Amino acid sequence: MEKAGLMKNATLRQFKVFESVARNLSVTRAAEELYLTQPTVSIQLKQLSDVIGLPLIEQIGKRIYLTDAGQALLKTCREVFDSLERYEMLISDMKGVKAGKLRLAVITTAKYFIPRLLGQFCQDYPGIDVSLKVTNRERVLQRMAENQDDLYVLGALPEEADVVIEPFLENPLVVVAARSHPLAAEKAISAQRLAEEAFIMREPGSGIRLATEQFFAERGLKLNVRMELGSNEAIKQAVAANLGIAVLSAHTVPLEHGSEDLVLLDVKHFPIRRHWYLAYPRNKQLSVVAQAFLEFLQREAKVIGDKYLQGIPGLHSPASHERPAPEPQPAARKARQKK
Repeated sequence: MEKAGLMKNATLRQFKVFESVARNLSVTRAAEELYLTQPTVSIQLKQLSDVIGLPLIEQIGKRIYLTDAGQALLKTCREVFDSLERYEMLISDMKGVKAGKLRLAVITTAKYFIPRLLGQFCQDYPGIDVSLKVTNRERVLQRMAENQDDLYVLGALPEEADVVIEPFLENPLVVVAARSHPLAAEKAISAQRLAEEAFIMREPGSGIRLATEQFFAERGLKLNVRMELGSNEAIKQAVAANLGIAVLSAHTVPLEHGSEDLVLLDVKHFPIRRHWYLAYPRNKQLSVVAQAFLEFLQREAKVIGDKYLQGIPGLHSPASHERPAPEPQPAARKARQKK
């Protein structure tokens, strides 16, 4: 009872100050973010630590670290702030207005189409603000584990996370080469012939690389990887320079399709059929705004996606469904895919 009484003395402002310091691991950046002076931030932190009766942060050299009590409080702060945000959105919804903030974290390849979807969504719901975090797959999964956002966009299913999965948009993989490449004018290129070429690929563990390696492994073929690069843009530049060929999401190449630099190769059993997935922790309670975005994707994503992927060879032809390589599936996965 004594601890509960002490916590009543903590203020929402102190929680906000602590959350900013804990997230930034910097008193200076927290002060700038909250438009406060550094002494004010330090005082608020000390007062909150005194209320709790344990240190929340520790400084070693110039770096700040969270104590165990600080880690637990950060999780609690996020839960409290999420609950307050959901309540504000619920009240707005009761008033007949969709308003609030939508927080999305997406893998880097999704940056090619997510802005198009968000543009239409924001037109439909002008009262909703959007925060978009674009990062690699590992960081997106980490953010989801820490419940930092409302929804997450992935190109491959998470292996162990207990999450809800919503496929919302086709994500076909295509083979690209320089327009001057010897295979550029050939038709129905076999996997055996393709395997003779040098490949430029993303780092090991990326969803596209896993799908590509599985496609060739199922045919008893091994890839000749000449170069590994960390971004799709770097891969496209290397392909345009005739350093090799690459497998990329069709969403990354529409602007280059038909250009002087890159060409989509006509390869048997390509495109590889995959999907983009919207994910969130199974026990997460979606806000009114997050639910509105989920329903928007279910309603509009395919229409927008089909328009965006026009002109991709083989994408809508019957032959493209003949023997598509299946998407890599984790050996053990708790994730549930909704129909």
